[in-house]
Amino acid sequence: MPHDKSLAHWHEPAGNRKAGFGKFRKQPTPYDSFMESEGIPVFRDIGISKVQNLPLMPWKRTGGRGHFIQLYGTETKWGCYVVEVPPGGALNPEKHMYEEIFLVVEGRGTTEVWLEGDGRKHVFEWQQGSMFSIPMNAWHRIVNATSGGALLLAGTTAPNVLNQLNNVAAVFDNPFVFRDRFSGADDFYKPNDDIETDPVRGLAMRRTNFIPDIARCDLPLDNRRSPGYRRVEPFMTNNCFYYWIGEHENGRYSKAHAHTSAAVLICVKGKGYTYTWPERLGVNPWQDGKADEVRRVDYEPVGLVTAAPGGARWYHQHFGVGEEGFRLTAWFGPHNPGRDPGAPGAEHTDYTAIDVDEGGTAIPYWLEDPYIRDEYERTLKNAGIASRMDPAWYVRPAGAAAK
Repeated sequence: MPHDKSLAHWHEPAGNRKAGFGKFRKQPTPYDSFMESEGIPVFRDIGISKVQNLPLMPWKRTGGRGHFIQLYGTETKWGCYVVEVPPGGALNPEKHMYEEIFLVVEGRGTTEVWLEGDGRKHVFEWQQGSMFSIPMNAWHRIVNATSGGALLLAGTTAPNVLNQLNNVAAVFDNPFVFRDRFSGADDFYKPNDDIETDPVRGLAMRRTNFIPDIARCDLPLDNRRSPGYRRVEPFMTNNCFYYWIGEHENGRYSKAHAHTSAAVLICVKGKGYTYTWPERLGVNPWQDGKADEVRRVDYEPVGLVTAAPGGARWYHQHFGVGEEGFRLTAWFGPHNPGRDPGAPGAEHTDYTAIDVDEGGTAIPYWLEDPYIRDEYERTLKNAGIASRMDPAWYVRPAGAAAK
């Protein structure tokens, strides 16, 4: 039967051969194509020391200058970019059918938020370190109050929406109004410092749509990642976008722990480095001669590192090496432990906070690769900073399985 010669004709495999090429290249998603069409660069890697180093290009749609960020492991999971608001100017008003959070990297200014058909605009002020959320499909305009550039880092669920709808107009020109996301109350963007219990895992949560300064806000004691570790989960504008803010005490570092891709760690105070390696390498990659597969990123405010760049579960471990506490915010997009696979009501364990010898994925200090401690203490000594890691933490507890 004649076939269209402009198309690659498919033939059934002969004999017992398998169909297909065997190898193939990943195809661009609708979101990849959207980023390409926006005319600004896309940064792809495991991390960056600070986003301030990214070259900014004119971004016609926003009216500012920007750079997309798609760290390995976050593809199709959530989107990220930096945008500069012109000195003494503003970004173009816009609305969109995806969630968006902002962290102010530099500068100060105001944001106007309003719903389609409403004459009143809600206006709030922000500064370096502020974090806020734009309600779904609400009109908003970001204004720079200074004569210098204001730089903001954004996290979005744009890939999730664009990859499903595959239509840019449906995302940016949709008339639906989400009144459940934006109540219009006078105090909608008033900071709320109250701490409540996250209903999924019982951790500390703040229900607020604006935090004036995440580098200096109070954090409740958590202790899950390191002794003295503090942490809170902001919950903004009824988002699915999940994130937390945490801080390790100076002279201390986190236990390594493993989970799948989505999380990106963002340094907001102090400086440090992160190691990440595939779970298949085991808990002692240096000792086992596999150090060449371990990845490292050194970063400072506002630097980024992807916790699990390879899709499967990766260990990652964070080290503060400054004189002050090492404060990070982690962004996951709409991927949080409460959305792990399983039927509603199925019981899950908080495995990243449970040590590997007890069935979790956290590596206790006594079980970790000796290289970790040796390098950390050398680094602190060279910087003139005292280590506050208790030697007793490296002693195998009575009854624990030997290495």
